[in-house]
Amino acid sequence: MGQSEMKNTDIISRVWAREVLNFRGDPTVEAEIWLSDGSCGRGAVPAGISVGSHEVGQLLDGDPARFAGKGVLRAVQNVREIIAPALRGMRASPQEAIDCKLIKLDGTSNKSRLGGNAILAVSLATAQAAAASQKLPLYRYLGGQGPFALPVPAFDMLTGGAHARNSVDFQEYLVIPAGVPSYRAALEAGFAIYHALISLLQKRGVSAQPTGPLAAPLRSNREGVEVIASAIEAAGYSLGEQCYIGIDAATSELYQDGKYVLRCERRKVTSAELTDLWSEWIETYPIISIEDPLSEEDWSGWQVLTRRIGERVQLVGDDLFTTSPEQVKKGIALGAANAVLIKPNQIGTLSETLETIRIASGAGWAAMLSTRSGETEDTTIADLAVLNGCGQIKTGPPIAKNIPKHNRLLRIEEELGDEAKYKGAQAFRKLTPEST
Repeated sequence: MGQSEMKNTDIISRVWAREVLNFRGDPTVEAEIWLSDGSCGRGAVPAGISVGSHEVGQLLDGDPARFAGKGVLRAVQNVREIIAPALRGMRASPQEAIDCKLIKLDGTSNKSRLGGNAILAVSLATAQAAAASQKLPLYRYLGGQGPFALPVPAFDMLTGGAHARNSVDFQEYLVIPAGVPSYRAALEAGFAIYHALISLLQKRGVSAQPTGPLAAPLRSNREGVEVIASAIEAAGYSLGEQCYIGIDAATSELYQDGKYVLRCERRKVTSAELTDLWSEWIETYPIISIEDPLSEEDWSGWQVLTRRIGERVQLVGDDLFTTSPEQVKKGIALGAANAVLIKPNQIGTLSETLETIRIASGAGWAAMLSTRSGETEDTTIADLAVLNGCGQIKTGPPIAKNIPKHNRLLRIEEELGDEAKYKGAQAFRKLTPEST
C-alpha cells in the first residue's frame, strides 16, 4: 500500500463514535481513533440518494420519532461496544489488518450486522490516526513517494433524475475542465461556468440560485447538454479544448421491464436505442465521460456499448460496480465499461476501496473519486484522488458542501509544489488523440 513502517507508538488506545449530521441534515456516524503516542484521527461517512443494489448499507435505527427513522445510534453503539474492544491494543498499521478485523467482526457479506457506516467511519479514522502518528498527510501515508497528480474535477452543474424530478431524466450534466493547466485553474473554470449557467437559466425565466446543482424544466434531455455547452462558452472557455462535458445518466433509475423510461421525452427506449443515442451524442458534442449509461442489470448492453464507443469516450460504472473489487473484476472480464466510480461508503472499508482502484488501474481503466449527496466535512476522497491510478474527482459545483474537498486539494497542490502535476486529458485514458 506504500505505507511507511510504523513504530510501536501506533497502538490503538481508544475508539469512539458519535452521531453527527451530514450536509443534507441527516444523521451519520463519525468515529475517532486515538493512538498510544497521542495521535488522533477522525472519519465520517456520507450517504447517497441514488444507491446501487450491491453497495453495503447504512445501519439505520428506523425509529420514526428520531430524524424520520434515519438515526444511527445503533451503528454508533456497535462502534463503542463491539468494535472498540476488538481494536484496542492493535497497531493502526497496516490498514489491511484493521479492515480485515472489522470485516470479520461483522461476519456478513454486506456489512449489515455492524453497519457499513460504522465500519467505514472506523476504517477512515484509523488511517487518519496512523498518518498523523507519522506526521504525514494521508495521501503520502497511503501513497508513499507517489507519483501523485492533481485530479481533474468533474463538476455536476445541472441535475435531474432522482435528484430533481421536475427536470431532465438523466441525473447529472457535468463540466470537466481537462484542458486547463492546473487544479486551481480548473476550480476557477468551474466557478465561472456555474455562474454563467445561472445567468443563462435566469434569462430563460428559471429561478436558479447558487445553492448546488441546478434544476430546470427543459424540453428534452439533449437540451441539458446544449445548455451546459452554452454556459462553457459564455464563461469564455473553449468548448472541446479547455472544457468538456460529462453525463451521469443513472439509468438504473430509468430501467423498467427491460426498457428505459425517458419521462421528460414521453417515450421508452431499448438498450440498443439508448446505445444509439450515446453514439450520436458523442459525435455531436465534446462529451468525454458517461457514467451509468445503461442499467446495472443490463450487462449485455454494457458489453455492446463498450465495444461500440469505448475507445472514444470514458464509460463509468457506478451502480454497476459499487466500488466492489469483485464487481470490477467481472466488468473487466466481460469488457463492460472502461472506468469505475469510487465511493468508499459503497464498499465499507478503505482497504477494499484502494483494492478496487488498483484492479481498475491494472486493467488500464480510469478511477473517478466521487462525493455523495449527503456529504460530510471528511476529506479522505480528496487525498485518494491524488494517488497513482486515480486522476479524477466528481463533485457538485464549487460551492457549499463541496468546498472542504476542493480546499483540501488546493492545500495538497501547494504542498506538492513542483510535484503538483495536473492530470488533465491524461486522466481519460480511453480517449484517442483525435478525441482531445
